[in-house]
Amino acid sequence: MFKLKFFLSKRSFILGADEEKHKYTHTFKGMARFSITVCFFLAGLCFSSWASRIPDIKTLLALNDAQLGNVLFSLPAGLMVSLPLSGWMVTRFGSKRMLAAGIVLYACTLSLIGLVTSTWQLVIILFAFGLWANLVNIAVNTQAVHVEKLHGRSTMAFFHGAWSLAGFLGAALALLFAYLDVTIQLHFLIVSILISLSMVLLYKNLFSGDTASNTTVFFARPDKFLLQLGIIGFFGLACEGAMFDWSGIYFQKIVRPPAALITLGYVAFMSTMTFGRFIGDHFTNKLGRKKMLQISGVLIAFGLTMAIALPSLATASLGFMFVGFGVSSVIPLVYGAAGRSTSTSPGMALAAVSSISFLGFLLGPPIIGWIAQTVNLQYSFALIAVLGLCITLMTSKARLIQ
Repeated sequence: MFKLKFFLSKRSFILGADEEKHKYTHTFKGMARFSITVCFFLAGLCFSSWASRIPDIKTLLALNDAQLGNVLFSLPAGLMVSLPLSGWMVTRFGSKRMLAAGIVLYACTLSLIGLVTSTWQLVIILFAFGLWANLVNIAVNTQAVHVEKLHGRSTMAFFHGAWSLAGFLGAALALLFAYLDVTIQLHFLIVSILISLSMVLLYKNLFSGDTASNTTVFFARPDKFLLQLGIIGFFGLACEGAMFDWSGIYFQKIVRPPAALITLGYVAFMSTMTFGRFIGDHFTNKLGRKKMLQISGVLIAFGLTMAIALPSLATASLGFMFVGFGVSSVIPLVYGAAGRSTSTSPGMALAAVSSISFLGFLLGPPIIGWIAQTVNLQYSFALIAVLGLCITLMTSKARLIQ
């Protein structure tokens, strides 16, 4: 009888321990996902805070359009310079440490932007802003890859949706501060402090244990799989960048709605891109990454074809909504697939894919402008539709995307 009681109590203890372990794992998964979501949001808030006050900074420094364009190039220059270094740092020191350090430096640099008094100061600080932006990008996406593996399903699009949502809220916050006559300096300082304090609170919930102390290579030469992902990402970011920069111009020159509705195309695109990222994981888990990428390319091509062939307010807006849905999942899916590479670490794989993809974001908008200047804007938007089809075709040839 005593042995039976001892056996039952021992069994209960073991079951209790297993249950507690399961509970801890489940809790960690939930906290990790929540923390990474907030980190994506903080990164988006930092960037949108800067972007929303660009007109005010332009006025403050008395810059003309050409001068502003030259100054703004320093940010993507910083991004490009840091691409190989960021992958190495994330792999060498771990995505948890680099994400924490990167977000704090990103936020502090934002507060410095509010203190500039000359153009050369803004150029230097924006270059640094680009450096930290990319370090955060590689680190937070590496964390997202680990969370995906913990959950065993796609969660990347939801994380990117948090970044997009922060873009809306950051712009709304800027409007509120401008209405209340809050200075740029104070605006950026408040956001910087909020982001830094949030990072301190979130740090303990981030994934750790992905360091590789023997890393000596600064840039991983992409294998065929990563190269294919990079090219798909190139097409995706070229479409995304072109829509960011030219959707308003397209409505102004081609659709020609009332002045108050010129931004409707951009709003239509941004709203479905953001919403698409929050629902994208559901369809990815049902259909698979490959089919989802193929559908995304078709949606981009279909939406732009509609906007080009039927450039009325209703049809162009609807077309841009299709484009938003199409663009929404491309980069999250590409990054998620890259992070699962078996040939290199997630940080190095993401850096390699990002290096190729980001060229599309840089080259897409100016190419659209050159074609529009030579022929017309409708023909240049037809190029974006072709790039959408290229996403579908390239994905069909990439055998390793599941």
